[in-house]
Amino acid sequence: MFVKICGLSTSEAVETSVAAGADALGFVFAPSPRQVSSDLAHALCRNVRDDIIRVAVMHHPTVEEWTRVRTVFAPDWLQTDTEDFDELDLEDCKPLPVFRARLNPSVDKWPARMLFESPRSGSGEKADWQEAAWMAMKTRVILAGGLNSSNIVTAVQSVKPWGVDVSSGVESARGIKDQKKIRGFIARIRSMENNDGAR
Repeated sequence: MFVKICGLSTSEAVETSVAAGADALGFVFAPSPRQVSSDLAHALCRNVRDDIIRVAVMHHPTVEEWTRVRTVFAPDWLQTDTEDFDELDLEDCKPLPVFRARLNPSVDKWPARMLFESPRSGSGEKADWQEAAWMAMKTRVILAGGLNSSNIVTAVQSVKPWGVDVSSGVESARGIKDQKKIRGFIARIRSMENNDGAR
């Protein structure tokens, strides 16, 4: 299971996420309690292993905003709403288009991967798992929205996503990551994987 910890803003949270087994780290550049600058995100990833995916999380960025993030932070993936990619030059960065529950346009061609979440990013609101499960049959879905250690097993069993993304579900307060919750969330997923593999 691909695991992304999103909304990181401190070295402690980054180090905990990597040590606990996260596959990707998300840094928010849109207005949010979790917003970071390109310089800070770059600094936080300075000692992160190359196999950990660095994700720039944006929301309708201008060309200038994206160019700065791409140049300074140099992310592996850009996560933003699917229509934003029409205006942006990704160069070597890969797209992670965001689809939102109940707000999705008709899809002519499914992307290689997508993030599916609730209508409001970072709100802790649970996405529509039934809609997500349908999409997970079409492409690689990273499920986000309202996930935490208490519901992650049910979410994975219900949706069967390729990956999961958590932000508010591993926080002690809005925008403040909790190292114990990060470790607990990832451990729950890895334990579930181990149990499935033993059957």
